[in-house]
Amino acid sequence: MNFSKLLLSLLVTLAAALPAAASQVTIKFATLAPEGSAWMKVMNSFADEVKEKTAGRVRFRMYPGGVQGDEKDVVRKIRIGQLQAGGFTGVGIGEIAPAARVLDTPFLFKSPAEIDHVYGAMDAEFRKMFDAAGYVLLGWAEVGDVIILSNSPVKKPEDLKAVKMWIWEGDPIAEASFAALGVKPIPLSITDVMTSLQTGMIDGLYGSPLAVLALQWHTRMKYALSLPMANASGAVLISKKAFGSLSKEDQAALLAAGDKHFRELTRVSRADNLKSIDLLKKAGINFTDPAGRTVASEFEKTGKAARESLTGKLYSGELLGRIEKALSEFRKPKKAQ
Repeated sequence: MNFSKLLLSLLVTLAAALPAAASQVTIKFATLAPEGSAWMKVMNSFADEVKEKTAGRVRFRMYPGGVQGDEKDVVRKIRIGQLQAGGFTGVGIGEIAPAARVLDTPFLFKSPAEIDHVYGAMDAEFRKMFDAAGYVLLGWAEVGDVIILSNSPVKKPEDLKAVKMWIWEGDPIAEASFAALGVKPIPLSITDVMTSLQTGMIDGLYGSPLAVLALQWHTRMKYALSLPMANASGAVLISKKAFGSLSKEDQAALLAAGDKHFRELTRVSRADNLKSIDLLKKAGINFTDPAGRTVASEFEKTGKAARESLTGKLYSGELLGRIEKALSEFRKPKKAQ
């Protein structure tokens, strides 16, 4: 073999090896969160850091604002490979790992500290759930406390029976929650809520203060119950197939950036939800308090009934029991050092 043929052979060999080392992966990501929201601002910062840390090998293409459909549509598109990742609330999470919905059950948490404690203690277990379903958790991204809004004041569970309450269609947590409260809600897609408010089909709904403002639902409401109904989970997930196509180095970059940015997103979401409550009040929403501690306990009892009604359906009684035990232990007065 002469020198020119040897050189050509070496160049061909190098060319064949280069694409694997320098190949670029584009991860298509979808969420209901609108462009300009805290979710998307953090998501864009996360994507920028991933691009930088992987020297451009991993890039994200964003589809915000529900342009890829509802969360169930996004899950379906990830399964068939049209998308590779998504930002989900509990409904989408439940499509992937139903048992993780235990985190969204009513009147479970009483403070952000309790939420952080349980998520930290159970993180490895929930990651295994997602892994078994074919996904990798890039980070939790809390949606926030869920409040009930209506056009008549709600101060006790019985008051809800007069409300034409909406629930997100196909959400077993909402179904169980309102069933325990003795309410027969009206199931609708999230995209049908505003039209149904305008026509009077519904006159009650629930959501995080930030979401209620962003979706302009509050413009059709008069009252809000100050006692949060639940804390809505959120997560950023990527398919194992897409994640597995990356080098170990790039996988580590995604996980590190996710841990950093989605912790920050939870912090921002909490702050924004507190600000949103003030904005709702300024917009004329009257926040009502439960009529005494006894009534607050009644709400909490319905939450326990709802949680127990879902055992063996979404999650095991053993899982729920461990979470409730962890909360009970956490709530005990700390002994002085």
